[in-house]
Amino acid sequence: MNQTIEKKRLQLALLLGSLALLGPFTIDMYLPSFPTIVKEYGTTASLVQISLTTCLLGLGFGQLFIGPMSDVLGRRKPLLIFLIMYLLASVVCSFAPNIYFFIGARFLQGFAAAGGLVISRAIVRDVYSGRELTKFFALLMAVSNLGPIIAPIAGGSILFFTNWTGVFIVLACVGLVLFLIVSLKLEETLPIEKRIPSDFFQVLKNFGSLLKDRQFTGYALTQGFIIAGIFAYVSGIPFVYQNIYGVSPQVFSLLFGVNGIALIIGSQLVGRYSDVIPEKTFLKIGLILSNTAGAVLLGALLIKAPLVAIAIPIFFLVSCIGIIATTSFSLAMESQGHIAGSASALLGVLPFILGSLTAPLVGIAGEYSAIPMGVTIFLASFMAFLSYYGLVRTASVAVQTSR
Repeated sequence: MNQTIEKKRLQLALLLGSLALLGPFTIDMYLPSFPTIVKEYGTTASLVQISLTTCLLGLGFGQLFIGPMSDVLGRRKPLLIFLIMYLLASVVCSFAPNIYFFIGARFLQGFAAAGGLVISRAIVRDVYSGRELTKFFALLMAVSNLGPIIAPIAGGSILFFTNWTGVFIVLACVGLVLFLIVSLKLEETLPIEKRIPSDFFQVLKNFGSLLKDRQFTGYALTQGFIIAGIFAYVSGIPFVYQNIYGVSPQVFSLLFGVNGIALIIGSQLVGRYSDVIPEKTFLKIGLILSNTAGAVLLGALLIKAPLVAIAIPIFFLVSCIGIIATTSFSLAMESQGHIAGSASALLGVLPFILGSLTAPLVGIAGEYSAIPMGVTIFLASFMAFLSYYGLVRTASVAVQTSR
């Protein structure tokens, strides 16, 4: 019996993880192509990085729209609609005639990809709660974190056989495969009696109640800032590794993929030991480590240290994402089962809105300076630290004092 339950749990994790992979694949798979896109469109690094910014904005605002929609219509139907939209947007990206058209198409692609992110998380809350929620989300993170490993390696490999447009054709195929899997394998997890009325003002009220909850907002900002730092890394590292340190697109893909292993290590530590170590303790450890690694990275960039001195703190910094994202999501969602879609949307949108601000900053000094990336990553880690101790901790103390 336990083996049957564990098998179904793993199958659900693989399916939801595959949906969550749509985000990192959409973000990471074309990263090795950045220098090539600059040359082919005859544009600047900053404009190409803006295509990442618009994608992040699409991923963010898409979650705000799709999350509440899934609370009204259920999880399955909206998911199928946005997977079709993703397929079409990916094809449009591959045939974009200029950089500006490409930037707009990336917003649409990100908006559609948001369906996989927000609905997969809402389904987790439909099915699990408490420590089981933390454990399952850690398993989901382990599956979805394969994206940063696979996506850039796949993107670099595709460049062996075709140009960057082939990357988006492959993404269109990914969207088609996920559509077929969801059609055949995913059952509805939100019964009609648990859905909320289709009321725009009620949706706004739900968002308002979430934002008034200091603990929820603190967890959301903690996760948002730390992931925004990673988006700064994602946006800047193709130029740092390839233009400053002179590595090939394929070597860049391998270096980038190694950090995906760091994400898996972080999330699995939480899943494996959450029965022994409280989630809040894990979160504090992750925040301390991320700030330390961010400071070391910035110092190494300032003195123009060798590549290995850059890669090591980045590995530890990224591993903290697995810890912080897993624990902050679980702690924030625990009391939001009645509006899981809306809560998941807010938890999802903040990292992408903040990331859309940090991603262009890393290019302000040009393609051959890594200092803006280091400063942005360090400040993002520090803001995550302040968000937790300024909102979550103070709210907890206030509640204990009032008792």
